[in-house]
Amino acid sequence: MELVQHPLTKGDILLKVSRGHFATGHSHINYYIDVTQQKFCLSEARRVAQQLAEEYKATTLIDTILCLDGMEVIASCMASEMTKTGYMNINQDHDIYVLTPEHTVGSQLIFRENTSPMIEGKNVLILMASVVTGYTAKAASQAISYYGGKTVGIAGIFATVEEVVGQPVRSLFNPNDLPGYQTHDAVDCPWCRAGIRVDALVNSFGYSKL
Repeated sequence: MELVQHPLTKGDILLKVSRGHFATGHSHINYYIDVTQQKFCLSEARRVAQQLAEEYKATTLIDTILCLDGMEVIASCMASEMTKTGYMNINQDHDIYVLTPEHTVGSQLIFRENTSPMIEGKNVLILMASVVTGYTAKAASQAISYYGGKTVGIAGIFATVEEVVGQPVRSLFNPNDLPGYQTHDAVDCPWCRAGIRVDALVNSFGYSKL
């Protein structure tokens, strides 16, 4: 499998995608969207952050950005963008925590005594690379609630769902940007039934060819 440039753009953001048969932790999909540059290159992260911040900075008070899928650089840029002094910026001059949860062996999210105060009593924005099934976002929201926080938003670079736990999902890209995009439960995958082999296993770290 070789990643190729696909005309998937919004403003000055360009994503690399590949088409094939890919397995995630919760589903099978026919597009792999590579957001490596956006997550780890500062200039690219700033571009994403500026666009995502527009969805919240004038309307939503945010105390903590909870980072999933390695989104810490983008989250930091969003926090900077949303705390700038500005007439339409509700978070101006307001401290925002950028926090990554710890995962147990069973994939539960936990916060230690030194980080749980960044959740308890706080308005929390969940930030992900992609929101496909909504399963991970729901688990994150449940953890936030358990530790006494409140989920006030869910955002990602790419999303296929419009709402999770009563919160609208904001994203830069959606399936309408990818011709013929499909996602299926792993146990009910039509490509597997047709004998089409999985090209790669994909997750937030990247892909592994099979």
